[in-house]
Amino acid sequence: MRILFLDLDTLRPDHLGCYGYHRDTSPNIDAIARGGVRFDQYYCSDAPCLPSRAALMSGRFGIHTGVMGHGGTAAEMRIEGQPRGFRDRMAREALPYIFRRAGMHTATISPFAERHSAWWFNAGFNEVHDHAGMGGMESAEHVTPTVRQWLRHNAARDDWLLHVNYWDPHTPYRAPADFGNPFADDPLPAWLTPEVLAEHRKMVGPHGAREISMYHNTPWDGYPRYLGEITDMADLRHFIDGYDCGIRYMDAHLGMLFDELDAHGALDDLVIIISADHGENLGELGIYGEHGTADGITCRIPMILRWPGKAAGHVDEGLHYNLDLAPTLAELLGQPAQPAWDGRSYAAALRGDACGREELILSQCAHVCQRAVRFGPWLYLRTYHDGYHLFPREMLFNLADDPHEQHDLAAARPDRCREGAHRLLGWHDAMMATQQDAADPLWTVMREGGPLHARGALPAYCAYLEQSERGWAVPLLKEKHPGEFSP
Repeated sequence: MRILFLDLDTLRPDHLGCYGYHRDTSPNIDAIARGGVRFDQYYCSDAPCLPSRAALMSGRFGIHTGVMGHGGTAAEMRIEGQPRGFRDRMAREALPYIFRRAGMHTATISPFAERHSAWWFNAGFNEVHDHAGMGGMESAEHVTPTVRQWLRHNAARDDWLLHVNYWDPHTPYRAPADFGNPFADDPLPAWLTPEVLAEHRKMVGPHGAREISMYHNTPWDGYPRYLGEITDMADLRHFIDGYDCGIRYMDAHLGMLFDELDAHGALDDLVIIISADHGENLGELGIYGEHGTADGITCRIPMILRWPGKAAGHVDEGLHYNLDLAPTLAELLGQPAQPAWDGRSYAAALRGDACGREELILSQCAHVCQRAVRFGPWLYLRTYHDGYHLFPREMLFNLADDPHEQHDLAAARPDRCREGAHRLLGWHDAMMATQQDAADPLWTVMREGGPLHARGALPAYCAYLEQSERGWAVPLLKEKHPGEFSP
């Protein structure tokens, strides 16, 4: 058996053709989806990058691993302490060990472990390639040669897993200038109108329309597709085109890999997994070019699983987490599930059977501190630290009617807010009852000064707001964050 796992950073599913996008961003990904199972409601349990991949590789929620942030204590796997033996738990529970136990050779081509000092990410891989040493600033042209070289040496062999990271949809949008813009004549997503942009320009918060570069509007040198500010619809088109070009450029390189595999006779019986660590807000909640909330846009990710001999052209609509992948693959490979995994197998979907969870709990503690509950058509979002966006404590969206989260229904539907809060409390009680210690990493982040990407930024940001005619927000931010402002 041969397995290719394409781990495509910052890829939101609704910008892929196979998920219904009106632009032709992903012809090669779409072709794989037609031959496999596409999961429509698939989410990372913990966002963004580091917490998401910690959950993926461990099969556990961030509240259990301890990894829920991008810095401080909550960026580290929990120390096992006295129960730890000669080797730690990732030596038996990490996702790549499923394949090792099945007698397969495992390899990764990814800078992720070095990017986040997350050395546990390499647990279970026989080979680790950090091809360019660029810490996630790689473009596809840096990644593909290493992958093709590996395939030339190994594709025709049997029993291997190759995990590959591509980064092109991640900020700063980086498709080379000579790639051009294949979407120049395509319309923008219909929901992005002049009226919506005008409202977004009134809002405050990092990565807003007037401060794409987090807390200011200075463009990122060397990356012309990634603007510092969106002033009008032409800028908005330029920005959305930049993200979509990143996907299309990456997809073209995936096509090169598929051609290489085909040349070695290894494509037809190849298992292909295509997924991401998180999505990307492109206007939702007034945020552009960031994955900094626990909402449905940041946390919803693609999952396409082509397994020869199993269901093809099937769409699964059940609710699933990325941490469900480990028990799913274990079942498919006839390997034992690990008792500590929080995930549940969805292998039944590969037979075309309906499966899924009743609810999902989503967390984010790198840019804000939030937890959300996804149930039925609803997303209930609870904010503990707003990351200077002035989010209310509770928000509620009907994602079936409002997929871009424009209409907060919390005030109109207190019954659904109560239901969301009740579900969140029930999950939290169950998680804390099975904790190694009494600490919830969300509150660890709060005690250590708040989310890493918001920590210490408020004074300078308030000065910027005064200069950009939004001084009205400064007293509100000072009131919400009295301990974070020093004159």
